Amino acid sequence: MPIILRLDRVMADRKISLNQLAKEVGISNVNLSNIKTGKISAIRFSTLEAICRVLDCQPGDILEYRPEDT
Repeated sequence: MPIILRLDRVMADRKISLNQLAKEVGISNVNLSNIKTGKISAIRFSTLEAICRVLDCQPGDILEYRPEDT
């Protein structure tokens, strides 16, 4: 998939755990874990906004686009 999630890197930079971030964002640990590991096909803007607010980052810090090799 050409969209790569970098949530784990941003979380490590901010020294925040999955449990703490899930609690502050207001989503379950399982859902946040799925986002972190890239096991999702969509994310709500409200969830992305909450993650960015808590981590004090931009969506581009979490999402990366890499074109597929053709």
